[in-house]
Amino acid sequence: MMTNIPNLDELILMALREDVGDGDHSTLACIPATAQGTAQMVAKKDGILCGCEVGERVFRLVDPRLKVSLLKNDGDSLKVGDRVMLVEGPSASILTAERTALNFMQRLSGIATETHRMVSMLQGLHTRLLDTRKTTPNMRLLEKYAVACGGGTNHRIGLYDMVMLKDNHIDFAGGIEAAIDRTHEYLKRNNKDLRIEIEVRNLDELQRVLDHGGVDRIMLDNFDTDTLREAVRRIDGRYETEASGGITDETLRSYAETGVDFISVGALTHHIKSLDLSLVTVK
Repeated sequence: MMTNIPNLDELILMALREDVGDGDHSTLACIPATAQGTAQMVAKKDGILCGCEVGERVFRLVDPRLKVSLLKNDGDSLKVGDRVMLVEGPSASILTAERTALNFMQRLSGIATETHRMVSMLQGLHTRLLDTRKTTPNMRLLEKYAVACGGGTNHRIGLYDMVMLKDNHIDFAGGIEAAIDRTHEYLKRNNKDLRIEIEVRNLDELQRVLDHGGVDRIMLDNFDTDTLREAVRRIDGRYETEASGGITDETLRSYAETGVDFISVGALTHHIKSLDLSLVTVK
């Protein structure tokens, strides 16, 4: 649930301050303060809906007098023309809140839609689609929520909830074995219980990890499908496996058919086209 996202109202208020500044002068200039109206949000493209709660909160934070009725729920499929929500109350407040509510909901729905599309390409296989930390600053929890709405699986939230030893960590630490050993020493010294993932770039590095042990998941970075299949065979279920790097629509299913457990795709959150939604007045 989006209500579990801390500081949601603070994030929305920051967005409103950015947009409204010292006043919505277009609305203040021509809409009487006493005017009442009704508007409905409708889908202009097919897709997966996400962000209903944040949209509702935008309207209510602009003006608690606004009545918001949700006609669809997060995760619902949308067709062109479907009504998403109804907003009733002071017309000026509806207009002031409109763009901020749409900005949130269109982006989150775009992420959910793209995730759903890619997840559908993996139908019948056990491989799960992961997001990454390639998110919009301060929007990470919302964007990862959108991935989940689209049927994807969340990877680590940030730097704090999982250890991921990537190539630069390994190089600076002095090698694979040193990086793993230092990590275990650090976790023990600081009384932390975190899962450890390590990135490997070729089968030689993979073998070093298999010989040394001490991890929970192995990321197989920029492997072609034949090499990935061999890597999964060698790992043989001893560790979770994740494929990453350069995987496209054309290759996604073939990568999954290697038997890898996860495929991570940064584009789920950083290369997304927002889903077209519109707020129109009801006369």
